[in-house]
Order: sequence, then structure tokens, then C-alpha cells
Amino acid sequence: MAGFGEVVAELDVDSGRCLIHAEGWQSWTPTTAYRIGDQQRLPVRPEVWTWGYGGSRPRPPRRSGAFQGDGLLVVDPGTGEEVVAVGAMAADQAIPVIRCERIGEGRLVVTADAAVLIIGVDASGGIEAAKRAFADAFAGASGVTGVRAAPTIWCSWYDYFSGITEADVDENVRAIADRELPVEVIQLDDGYQRELGEWLQLSSRFTSLASMVERIREHGRRAGIWLAPFLVGVRSAIAAEHPDWIVRDDCGEPVFAIHNWGQDPYALDVTHPGARDYLTTVLRAFVDTGFDFFKLDFLYAAALDGRRFDRSLTGTQAYRQGLAHMRSAVGNDAYLLGCGAPLLPSVGLVDAMRISADTSSRWAPADGDMSFPGGDAAELSVHGRAYQHGRYWVNDPDCLLLGPGVEHRERRVSMVREHGGLRGISGRVANLDEWAATTVRELLTTTPPPTPSR
Repeated sequence: MAGFGEVVAELDVDSGRCLIHAEGWQSWTPTTAYRIGDQQRLPVRPEVWTWGYGGSRPRPPRRSGAFQGDGLLVVDPGTGEEVVAVGAMAADQAIPVIRCERIGEGRLVVTADAAVLIIGVDASGGIEAAKRAFADAFAGASGVTGVRAAPTIWCSWYDYFSGITEADVDENVRAIADRELPVEVIQLDDGYQRELGEWLQLSSRFTSLASMVERIREHGRRAGIWLAPFLVGVRSAIAAEHPDWIVRDDCGEPVFAIHNWGQDPYALDVTHPGARDYLTTVLRAFVDTGFDFFKLDFLYAAALDGRRFDRSLTGTQAYRQGLAHMRSAVGNDAYLLGCGAPLLPSVGLVDAMRISADTSSRWAPADGDMSFPGGDAAELSVHGRAYQHGRYWVNDPDCLLLGPGVEHRERRVSMVREHGGLRGISGRVANLDEWAATTVRELLTTTPPPTPSR
């Protein structure tokens, strides 16, 4: 670990009882507690494990006894001495990478690459008490004064994915009414837009979002919409007409944010005045159309390493500035749900946050990678980040899937009962059996208030 960062703590530990909580960088990064002899769960995709692609933030070490937390690392030494949380100072300050590694049989050294807050709590409270104490301090330093309750939602993503049609939405709006499901918001997900970045141009499967919103409202519900505001499709008119809006690497090449949709979308430079004006135009158009719930996805793209119009800002600073701009553009009445987002830099700017990987009808994620979709992957980080609910935002454990072929339905329901702040369903409503429909009615009727779990 020599040369990584400043030593901020050295702890005597019981190697058989010591526990270490390692916080992940963004929504999909696995977050849980480990025994000292474990190896940290490291995802394959680089956009999940670091701020950039091997740039300013290091990848966690791949060896047992060494752990990395992005913005927070908590150590319960297992000796009866106090549990120690080492974390970031505030959302608008540098978010440190924090590492710990065993040196010798019974000692840990903790290092960080930026200024940190260190909080100790009595050993009787364990790791959970230390996480809560840190979150209370971080929220206060970041100016969070309260958390808004979340509406109940139906999301179009699962079953339909990016093939959703206007007719599919209409069918599910009617089915929700017919089955008397207490859904407040109908949230249209990916697939309505012609191309990533061209959010106001519709795919061939949609004719009019305004007419769709009107039909949703006729059923007494609100309209929500998905967008990935910081992604630019390589085939889009935005990429062709405004190449100066793209984050570039040191060689002047576009920074790719992810491989998805059969392409490698670019990262939008949110510090460019033209790009910011475009986001304002898009968001205000959606508000004028009648959308008041926004699911903002793949947000990490704005924080990736690269050259921007404003070269004085780090990627994290640019990200927070861009997200604040979006908050201003939609107004305070709109409800913002973040996803695929750098967590701590988002505090105070969104109402709810996905705090896990996507769920799936499958329980186990592909290749055992706990950042990929799967019920098990979602559950891991939902438990690990339960402490954030009511302190930073309303936690979103992703939509509840209860349709045919969904593995471990009862276990999913138990998790949502315990930890579901934002409660929602997805998939074709007509496919729900009577047990599933009854369960959905019960869960969505008893939505929990946005108060912290103590």
C-alpha cells in the first residue's frame, strides 16, 4: 500500500471476528461487510468499480485481507474496542478512496487519498451503528434537511425492456386500474426515444408522449419518464452536430461511458454551456408535457475522467454541478430518482436513489458478478446500504418482480417489506397471479415513511 495515500488509522483487530464494510462508488457497485480473510467482491465492468477507466481512481486490490471503500470504510475490530468509520467530509468536497490492509496477524492500517472524517462508536452497536453515525454527520455537513416520501410506481422496464410500445403502456395502465393496484406513478423507461441523447425525438413505437400522459392522468395517476441524461449515442445527431459536447481523453478521443445498446455511448460534458442549455430544453419540455417523476440513469458518465470545457473541475465536481443543474431545470416539485450514480456526490440533489444492482427474474447474477442484474445482487447491497434511507434520500431497492418464472418470490417480498423505501413493480400486470396481485396491493398500500432506520 505504500504510496497510495496518507495513513489515517491503525487498529488492533481480532482476525477471527473483525468485520469491514466497504462502500461502493456507484449504485451498482457491490456494497457489503467482509471478514478479514475474505476477498472483496469486484465487478468486471470498469464503470462500476472506479471513477474512471484506470485514471484518477485506483481499482480495489484483488487479494484477501485488503479492502477499498469509495467514500466510506467501516472497521469493527472484533476486540470490544470502538467501531471506526472513515469517510468523506461532505458531498461538495473530494470523495476519498479509503483502503485497509492487514499488516501482521492482528493489525490493520487504513489509508485515504483525501481528507476524511473519522467517527468511533461503541462496539455494542457494531458496523450498522457506525454507518448510521457517519451518514448522519455526512448528511448534516452536506446540507440535507429532510427527505421526501416516494410515490408508488409501475415501471415499464422489466418484461418489455427497450422494446416497450405505447400500446404496452396503455394496456398496463388499464390493468392496474382493473386490478385495483395502488400505483401512483406510471414510469416510462428506456425505449421511447429515437436515440440516446435525442430524448425529444420518439422511436417508431410511440406517436405522442403528451397523449400518453393525458391517458395516464385520466386514470388518476401521474406520469414519470426515464432518461440517461449524461449519455450521448454514437449514432445521435447530438454526437454529429456537437462534438465539442463530448468528454475527451488526453489524446482528444471521445470517452466511452459503457458498452450497451449495441454501441459505445459517449460521456456528455456537462460543463459545456451548450450541453447544459440542451439539458434544460429537454427537461423543461418533459415538465411541460406533464412528467413530474424522473428516473435519471447511468449518471456516473458525467464523472468519468477526461478533458472538459471547464478544465478547472474534477470529474466528480463536474458531475455534481451537472446534477445540480438538472435539479434546477425540473424545479423542486419534480421527484428525482437517481440510478447508476456516484452515491456520495449525489447527496442533497435527488429525492430517491437506487442503492443496488438491477434486479432480474433470475436470482443469481451472470458469472457471479454482484454488479450484474439478479435478485441476489440486488439484495446484497440493499442490506449493505439500508442505513442511507431517510438520511440521504429514499432508498430504491429496484422494482419488485412477481410474475411467472421469477425465482424466490417470497424472499424478494420480505426484502422489500424490510428495506423498500421506494416501492414499485414492473413487468406485465396481466401476468400477475392472484397471490402476486394481493401481495402488491399490500406492499404498495403500506409504503414506509422516509425516516431513518435506527
